[in-house]
Order: sequence, then structure tokens, then C-alpha cells
Amino acid sequence: MVPPRWWQTAVFYQIYPRSFADGNGDGIGDFAGMTERLDYLQDLGIDAIWLSPHYPSPFLDCGYDIADYCAVGPEYGSLADFQTFLSAAHARGMHVILDLVLNHTSDQHPWFRASRTDRTNAYRDWYIWHDGAADGGPPNNWASLMGGSAWEWNSTTGQYYYHAFLKEQPDLNWRNPAVKAALWDAVRFWLDMGVDGFRLDAIATIYEDPSLPNHTAQIPPGDLLRRASSDLNDAQLETIRAYYADLQRYQRHQPGIHDLMRDLRALLDTYAGDRVLVGEEDDVAYHGNGDDELHLVFNFPLMHPRTLTPAHIRANQRDRLTALPPGAWPCNTLGNHDLSRVKTAFGDGVHDDALARLHAALLLTLKGTPFLYYGEEIGMTDYHFTNLDQVRDMLAVHQYSVLTETQGIPPGEALALALEMTRDRCRTPMQWSQAANAGFCPDGITPWLPVNPNAAFGVNVAHQVRQPDSMLSAYQRLLRLRRSLPALAYGAYTELLPDHAALLTFLRSDRASGQCCLVILNFSGEHQTIDITGIGEIQSILFADPQYDADVTKTTIDLAPYGVHIYALAPLSHT
Repeated sequence: MVPPRWWQTAVFYQIYPRSFADGNGDGIGDFAGMTERLDYLQDLGIDAIWLSPHYPSPFLDCGYDIADYCAVGPEYGSLADFQTFLSAAHARGMHVILDLVLNHTSDQHPWFRASRTDRTNAYRDWYIWHDGAADGGPPNNWASLMGGSAWEWNSTTGQYYYHAFLKEQPDLNWRNPAVKAALWDAVRFWLDMGVDGFRLDAIATIYEDPSLPNHTAQIPPGDLLRRASSDLNDAQLETIRAYYADLQRYQRHQPGIHDLMRDLRALLDTYAGDRVLVGEEDDVAYHGNGDDELHLVFNFPLMHPRTLTPAHIRANQRDRLTALPPGAWPCNTLGNHDLSRVKTAFGDGVHDDALARLHAALLLTLKGTPFLYYGEEIGMTDYHFTNLDQVRDMLAVHQYSVLTETQGIPPGEALALALEMTRDRCRTPMQWSQAANAGFCPDGITPWLPVNPNAAFGVNVAHQVRQPDSMLSAYQRLLRLRRSLPALAYGAYTELLPDHAALLTFLRSDRASGQCCLVILNFSGEHQTIDITGIGEIQSILFADPQYDADVTKTTIDLAPYGVHIYALAPLSHT
């Protein structure tokens, strides 16, 4: 058997640099603060860190509008501070990958500032410029993913430029070889410093149809922004689905992207240390042949429903594991910097703690590399903003303007929708203690985003580290189990009880070591009983509800509501 690669057995932990730890007392997270907290991550059981953007940026899209690919934003420190952080992580056995935004730059990047000055400028063709339509309007009817037109007029040169996201994020022209050469140089810059790979942002939008056909399905941009509203009727939802299908046809997943990913993979493969590429995509086609494009592709369909059920999870695993190309490895997550936190997204308002533990166990026992988001291990929840002045996510401000100014939606409704969808809700400061500002920054300093009030009521590291039944303790136990058992880290997945409505039951097994683990997860609010006769002989209880029956000779198992049971079964035969 070929030994697993480090990124197959690792547990990744996403850090939003601005919100993790403030080391210099200015209310903004930085590399000094992150370095100070590496021992915490090591004790937690983290193997790899994914950093959200740390580059210089006007921060109109929360750092995803990059003004310099080969530098550190001054609010986070210096390149020397980054190198200190990287070396300290490596010294603790943790890998580090960076966010890499290939689709667009900031409009403050020197390349774009030159591009917009003159049609003959050397950087003009680094971006996507076009004349307007015959009526003087934009070249076509494409919409930005952020709402509004995807085209912005530049009066200096008398043309429009294309932006799949905010107008302050002009799309790069990847059909220009100079663009690829410059970005590949940036990739080498960080690889030469020793980073272990990249998470690639928005790769599906890198190319667009050069013939610029109009979309055939049309809905107002405001309705795109209202898609999260629960009051949309079936006809409106179907119109939105049709629009997105059209959008994918012309503005996403265009020819050329797989060739580009193969080129990038070939570049990484020239470096020692098994550097890794992770894609912000859910299409397994981005694995290529299993060994020539991306190493990991997120299983976003797993987390799509508002309520996860055993039937959905089983179907997801069947479809996903079957669809993977030979040699490709799965990758799972339940949250990130753009989405509601796990405890908020999958809670029911009554059993939120139990459900959060249940979903942690799910993520850490399924086959595939798990990605955790900072603060999930202590049960952090979304912050509920009450006005736009509190928000730093300019997408929310942009959405409010589009809804009120171009759609005529009443300000009160527009404000509620914008605040509901702001991504800042899941980006608030890490809650280290119940001290002022949750220990994120000193007392008397205003943090860049408000601290969630529940930090003062047990949702913090200092409190939970002392509690054996805390969320943090559950994560630590699950992470230790995963690290110590090859069956959980990289073993095979075998579905059991395929028709059970309440219980998700499966085996994780490793033939080489003989290990076999039985995982039983109760997704209902009722007690459940399962007869495991014929499944295997229980040797030990690895993780279970506090009220579990410790008699391992029993073949009937009782699970509490939202209970989690993990057992070691008798060793597999090596024959």
C-alpha cells in the first residue's frame, strides 16, 4: 500500500488573519498574534493552517481585492513577521497554505492603475476591456456575482472593463501570456519562502466567453441579492436557477481552465515537500485525472441543505466518492469565511450545542480531509448586526445600494437583507477569554469588528479548556482519535443501515493495520436504539455520550438525542 500523503491525513484549520489574534494592540489580528497562538493550535490537534488573504489590499472585499501579490499587508506585519510565523508553524509540525486569488486584482493594483490610463499602455491587455454596445451601454447584459452590471465605464479611455465581482475587482485577462507569467512568479515567490501550497479562490470565473453572448435568462440584479430571502416563491426560485445555469455557460467554467490548473500543478510539482492545491470548487473534474490538477476539491454539496439528514449525507457520500477520479482524494467542510458558522447554520435554537458536537463528529469521521473554520471548536456563532456602520464587508453596503437605488426596495427591507447576508457575521474576533474584547485585543482598544457577546458566557477558550464536557474538549478528543487511528484518518468508508431515517451509521476501516471503527450518529431529537449484531464485535468505546452504557459486550446500543458513538471493532483479517 502506498503511504498516505500529508494532506490526506491532515486536519486543516482556516484562519481569518484579521480576526484571530491581535499581537500589537491595534484591534486588528496580525502575524505576531497568530504566532503567539500556534501552541494552542498544536494542542488542539491541528496539522495544517489555511490563511485567508494577508496581502496589501484596500479591503473592499475583505482582502480578496489584492494590491500586491508578493507582500504582507502592513496591518498584519512584515514579510519577516510572516516568515517567523511560517517557521514557527513548521517547527510544530504544522503546514501552512495561503489564499491565492487568480481571477482578479484590486483596482488599486499597479497593473490596473496603468491599464486604465491609456488604450496603448503596456498593461492594457492584462485586463478585459471592451467598447460599449451600439446604444452606448455595457457590452452585454452580464451581471456581477455581487449584483449589478459586470461592466464598469472608464471615461479616460472610453471603454468598459469586466468584473465578475465588485467593480473594484477588475478581472485579469488570462488569455494574455504575460498575466500567467506574472502570477506564476508570485506563486514561486511564496513557494520559495516555504509555504506548503495554496487554496485557490474563485477559479471557475478565471475565463469567460470571449464572444460576449447575452444571457437568455434575465432577472433583475436585486433579485439575485434577495435569493437568500425565505419568502421567494417557486417561480422566482426557478428563474434564479435558470439564470445561474446561463451564468455558468458564459461567465464560469469556460474552456482553458483545466489546462491552466494542469500548468499550475506542474509548477508546484517542481518543488520538494509535496505542495498542495485546494480549489474553491465542488466539481470533481478539477481533480483532472486524479494526479494532474488540484489535490483537493471541496465537497460543498454536503453542506447545502439547511438541515443535514442521514439520507442526504449517505447520498452525498455515494455520489461524491463514486465520482472521484482514480487516485483523487475527498475533502469535506461545513463552513468557511463566506458562510454562517456551523452552530448557527445547523442549529435549531434549542439543541444547538448537541447539534454542533454532532456535526463536528460527522466532519471528523467521514472519509476525506476535513477543513475547520476558526472558532468552531468553541461553538462560536454568527454575530447579528443592526446597522451598516458596524459592517466592514463592502458587499453588504453594495447590496444595500443596489436594492434601494436600482430596485426600489424599501430601505428597511433592503437593510435587513444586506445585514442578513453580510459575511462579517462569521468573521468576528476569536474568543479567547471572557476578558474585555474576549482577549482578542487589549481593553480600551476597539476591535475591527464587534466581539460576540456570548464570549462572556462560556463561548471562549479559557473557560472551555477547563471543562471536560465542553465543545473544545469534544473537538480535542475527536482530533486525537483521528490522528491516532489510521482507520479514521484515511481508511475505507462503508455505509451501513442505508434506510434508517434518524441514524447515520458507517464503518471506517484500514486493511493494513487491521483497524475498524464503527461510527453511529443520531440526527434526531429522540432516543434511538440500534442492534449491531452481525456488524462486528466491539472491543472498546472510543467516543460516546456521557450517559452511555459502558458494557461493550452488548449488541444493542442506545443513543441519546443527537448522540455520537464511535467504537473500535475487532481487528480485520489481513487475508
